[in-house]
Amino acid sequence: MKRYELIIIGAGPAGLSAAIEAAKSGMEVIVFDENARPGGQLFKQIHKFFGSKEHRAKVRGFKIGEELLAEAKELGVKVVLNAIVMGIFREKEITVMIDDAVSHFKGDQIIVATGASENMVTFKGWTLPGVIGAGAAQTMMNLHGIKPGEKVLMLGSGNVGLVVSYQLKQAGCEVVAIIDAAPKVGGYGVHAAKVARLGVPFYLSHTIIEAEGEECVKGVVIGEVDNKWNIIPGTEKHFEVDTICLAVGLSPMSQLLNAAGCEMEESPRKGGGVPICNKYGETSIDGIFAAGDVSGIEEASSAMIEGRMAGAAVSKAAGYMEEDLFKERYSQLSGALDQLRQGMFGPENKGKDLKYTDEGIELSTSLLKKGYIGEGEIEQFPGVTVNVKGIHPVIECTQNIPCNPCQDACVKHCIKIGSNITSLPVVDKEVECTGCGMCVASCSGQAIFLVNETYEEGYATVTIPYEFLPLPNKGDMGIALDRSGIEVCEAEVLEVRSAKPMDHTKLLTMKVPTDMAMKARFIKMKGAC
Repeated sequence: MKRYELIIIGAGPAGLSAAIEAAKSGMEVIVFDENARPGGQLFKQIHKFFGSKEHRAKVRGFKIGEELLAEAKELGVKVVLNAIVMGIFREKEITVMIDDAVSHFKGDQIIVATGASENMVTFKGWTLPGVIGAGAAQTMMNLHGIKPGEKVLMLGSGNVGLVVSYQLKQAGCEVVAIIDAAPKVGGYGVHAAKVARLGVPFYLSHTIIEAEGEECVKGVVIGEVDNKWNIIPGTEKHFEVDTICLAVGLSPMSQLLNAAGCEMEESPRKGGGVPICNKYGETSIDGIFAAGDVSGIEEASSAMIEGRMAGAAVSKAAGYMEEDLFKERYSQLSGALDQLRQGMFGPENKGKDLKYTDEGIELSTSLLKKGYIGEGEIEQFPGVTVNVKGIHPVIECTQNIPCNPCQDACVKHCIKIGSNITSLPVVDKEVECTGCGMCVASCSGQAIFLVNETYEEGYATVTIPYEFLPLPNKGDMGIALDRSGIEVCEAEVLEVRSAKPMDHTKLLTMKVPTDMAMKARFIKMKGAC
């Protein structure tokens, strides 16, 4: 039986982060993962992360994964793939199936970072080929370059459903609708808005009645639900689709911890059955820790911090980290984690029907019900500037979410958020904007635009974030779409800019009539579907 100072189960964001933290202190670390490649969910996350610099904000998930793997390798962490951990015992022994052979390992400490699995819902026809999880769709697109389908209906308006819907559009799929049984959008408003302006409609208080087809999905019928979740007769709607994508939440994969005898609890707020842990992530069994989604569903940024906290805790327990150094490190990490748990979407606000931002501004009802901010609502937010001479940023970030890259991106410091990472961004109208566009490119929610209402007589320019292929060329003509995805006017492409710091987010500047400057938010090229 091979012995290691630290055994980690799961090579996702939490597991790799824990391995790095422990290896830095000098521990001998081995990581087992059942998959053929490490990195967990990170390698199919092509969008930019939220948070601050210390949370890896404005960096795409797969790049974070590459950095974690490189750092773990440099520190001598051993990662064993295609390794299925079959059981954990109280003596901190594990059995692992590797290449059809069962091996035994003993760890002085164990960190379980097995992540979560996708939830499913049942309806007539739910077993037909073509009904898939949103995570499966991401895997097909972003890891294997395969379109999940041509016409897709998305069930679920949480962050996963919204992000994957956008990525489906990037892959060339038609997203016919996003539906949700809940009466309001569940994810970040900026994620909903970037999908809505592509023309994707939202049907809230709706659910799937039936998937149609004999051998595969050919269509879907949805219906509106009342406040008791019953279908309202006469509200049925039919869509021709070949794919139904389900983004209905995640459940912690905590079976190993339960089997090991850890004290468990059923927590709907955390996603299901989770181990009871202390503030360091240690379970009821000394020396067995849990980190990431296995101990409660959160974003990948939180999972990485939890992994580092567990890695520091085991280092201290093993004598590799002095008490004072551990307290300092734990304070840094817990502070970073607390930042991510603030704001409207923080744990303390789950289930609450919030009406106002922290600043006392009434939340956009249109955003919550339709996925986009209403025209009469937009100007009340402090990042939205109008009737300014010359080029200026318009920040359509209207919810208190933990994110501040725009503040750091502005070299003139005309964008201010302050020390509270969830505060709404404010534009200082007294500071002249250079038009560099770094704020547009850095915004993880694609909620910043550059507007110049005085470009030339009768015309304005709008610079938008653009992440679609093929890229248009200067002089190409298209149709400008408003926040709801409705065509509003013709638009001419003046410029498409790119730079390495923009990390594949292009800045497309379009020329529109002056009265469309505060309406045009996307461009559909002529001839495109």
